[in-house]
Amino acid sequence: MNPVDTPLRVAVPDGPSENGGADGFAAALAQRTVGGRWLMYGDGVRSPLPVDRWHGRAEPAVAGLIDRCGGPTLDLGCGPGRFTVALAQAGLTAVGVDVSAVAVRLTRARGAVALHRDLFAALPGEGRWAHAVLIDGNIGIGGEPVALLRRCRELLVPDGTVLVELEPPGAGLWQGQARVASAHHAGRLLLGPAFRWARLDVRAVHPVAEAAGLSVREVFRRDRRWFGELGPGR
Repeated sequence: MNPVDTPLRVAVPDGPSENGGADGFAAALAQRTVGGRWLMYGDGVRSPLPVDRWHGRAEPAVAGLIDRCGGPTLDLGCGPGRFTVALAQAGLTAVGVDVSAVAVRLTRARGAVALHRDLFAALPGEGRWAHAVLIDGNIGIGGEPVALLRRCRELLVPDGTVLVELEPPGAGLWQGQARVASAHHAGRLLLGPAFRWARLDVRAVHPVAEAAGLSVREVFRRDRRWFGELGPGR
């Protein structure tokens, strides 16, 4: 991702929102065909939100993660549920979790199981899940990757694994405010409420995982995207 110039005419709501991420992503999911959508970071970086991809079938890069899931799996920040659906079709017990009611409704409409829940709130089967999955940048949820991975540990069996999508080398660890941006027919860039978010690359994941009590089993690349498999700390 590279910093880009933001158009001069920008509409921004006042103040941060505790649930701004859910609000912004819900708008992107519900209006997938109306203009572009981006995630705007406080450091000036902008990345496109591939909403059409999220609504499709699990693409090869993501579908390949299923081979690393051998038991009940939580898809955290499931969005419209393409990966939750793919897990279920592979014969695995899979549950999607998302704070966006729109995302949960879309996942259920595709025949998968999904919970409208904050992943830091109580979830069913805590300590009995074999895998937790954080793809599509969801390591950024809450803006605190260490806390997020510690929460994943609480959800998993002792030898469970976390599958996480990572930034390419060089991005490091960034934490701050982000907003979902959308193109407007009048030429403005509309920005949703601010929320805490983070980015984590393939190098910075090692100390972050260690701080969360996990170790990096493997970092691997699929279709120009980077992923990591994290397991119990040594």
